[in-house]
Amino acid sequence: MKAIVVDHFLSSHNELSVSSIPTTKHWSPSSVLIRVSHVSPQYVDLLYARGLHQNNSPRGHVHPPFVLGYDFAGTVISCPAFSAFKPGDDVYGTTLGAFAEVVVADEMSIRRVPRELGNAGAAALVGGMTSYAAVVAIAEVRASDTVLVIGAAGGLGVVACQVAAACGAHVIGVVGSAAKANVLRQEVGVEDVAGYNKEGWEKRIIDFTEDGRGVDVVIDVVGKVESGLRCLRYGGRIVVLGFAGREGNMEAVKMNRILLKGASVIGYRYGEHGRRFPHETAALLDGFNEMVTNGKIKPIIYKEKYTGLEDVPRAMNDLAERKVWGKAVIAINPEIEKPKL
Repeated sequence: MKAIVVDHFLSSHNELSVSSIPTTKHWSPSSVLIRVSHVSPQYVDLLYARGLHQNNSPRGHVHPPFVLGYDFAGTVISCPAFSAFKPGDDVYGTTLGAFAEVVVADEMSIRRVPRELGNAGAAALVGGMTSYAAVVAIAEVRASDTVLVIGAAGGLGVVACQVAAACGAHVIGVVGSAAKANVLRQEVGVEDVAGYNKEGWEKRIIDFTEDGRGVDVVIDVVGKVESGLRCLRYGGRIVVLGFAGREGNMEAVKMNRILLKGASVIGYRYGEHGRRFPHETAALLDGFNEMVTNGKIKPIIYKEKYTGLEDVPRAMNDLAERKVWGKAVIAINPEIEKPKL
C-alpha cells in the first residue's frame, strides 16, 4: 500500500514523500482494518515529522520509521466477528499511521460516520474529540460561564467554541488574523473576537465580560497561558490542550500569577488519557458523536482542495504557515464512501 513514512526526522515538510509498504500485520483482538478515504493533518503531525513532540523523546512511543498522521475517515474492510462494526461501514477516528491507503485502528477509537455528515466532514472533526473532552469533562463548562478560546479558528478551537456554545456558555475567541476572525463570526457564530497579533488584546477580552470581571474558563490550544491568566477572573480555570504556536518550545509561566488569580491550570492530553483510561474516553467519544449527530458540532473545512497522499506535504506546509482555518482535509480515496443522505 501507499503511505507517508517518516524514516528519519525531517527539517522541512517538503521532504515528505509517498512510499510503498506492506499492509500492516500488527493486529490485536479488537483491531479493525479500514480503507482510508480522507485524512486531516493537525499540529501534532507537524511536530512528529520533525521530532519535536514529547512522544518523540527516547521515552516516547513515536520513533522512525513510522507512518505519519492521526485523523482519518474511511470504510471498514474487515473486523473481528464480535465487532460492533461490519465490512462496508463508514467510520472515523484517530490512530497513528493514518496517512496511508489502509489503516488498522482499535475498535474503541472509531465511530460510525453520521450519514448526513460524510467522510470529509468526519475527518475534519476527529481531532475535535479533544476539544469536546476539554470543555465538557475537564473544564466542566456550565451555562453561566464565559469561555475564552485561544486559537479559536484552528481545528481544536472551532470545535471548542461550538461545544461551549452548546453548553450555553458565552464564548469569546482569540485568533491570529482578520480572515480567521471573519470565519469565526460567519462560520462558527462567535461574535466577540479579538486578535492576539494586536498588543494589549487581553484588555479587550476583559471588556467583553460582564462587569469586566474576566472569563471563567480559558481553553488554550496555542500556548498562551500567561495571557490567559490576565483574562481570567479570580478562581477561574485554564485547560491547556497544547503548544501549537510554539514550534516545540514550551512556555515558561510565572507561578505567582497562578497564585494571585487563585487559578486552576489543567493540562489535557487526549491520546495519553485514552491510553490510560480507554473506557472513559469511549464514553466521551459517544457524547461527542451525539453532539455531531444532533448538529451542535459541524465541520469547518479549509477552502483549499487537496487530493491524494501526494498532497500531504502541501497541506502540511499550509498548516505550518498558519494559512489554515478549521481543518485541512485531504481526499485519499473519496470514491469508496457511501453517498450522503
